[in-house]
Amino acid sequence: MEQPRGILLTTERLVLRDHRSDDLPSHHALLSDLEAMVYLQDIATHSMAESEKNLRTAMAGIGRPNRKYYFLRIENRWTGEHIGETGYTVSEWTPAGKFVDVGYFLRPCCWGRGYAAEALREIVRFAFEEDEVFRLSCGCNKENTASERVMQKAGLIWEYERKQCVWHDGHACDRVGYRLLREEWLSGAAR
Repeated sequence: MEQPRGILLTTERLVLRDHRSDDLPSHHALLSDLEAMVYLQDIATHSMAESEKNLRTAMAGIGRPNRKYYFLRIENRWTGEHIGETGYTVSEWTPAGKFVDVGYFLRPCCWGRGYAAEALREIVRFAFEEDEVFRLSCGCNKENTASERVMQKAGLIWEYERKQCVWHDGHACDRVGYRLLREEWLSGAAR
């Protein structure tokens, strides 16, 4: 049976690609890493079975029209090392284009090297230039200043701060949100 054609993107240092079933061991290692998933506890996994289910979801839409989940694996371009994950979920299809929520997370040993911003810039480019995205949104807990810097470095535009709107680690937290519209991308405002 022929495998559907997946997404394969490259940057100076990274490969962003659709998942394969043989990614399961490293996928599980990342999703079950408490430090890596500290701000993403809702998608953290606690068993290989949960990680396998997550991987199946990530692979389910590959090559299909009206794909909802664009979850891509981030690898070191030269070594193939699994660095993290990035991608987006389509929240709405409109006549103007897709509205998507983008995200990213990395293995802790890869933090602070600029990989997340590099991957996010490529996802933004792909979204607007190859996937008919109209509006891209991204956010993080306000205390997660490293994640906010990633959004800024990738050219996203600050949009809001919501006070005590999410529950995290036993207390209500503020959240900041960024956005980018296709017209802002095309005008070069974000580059």
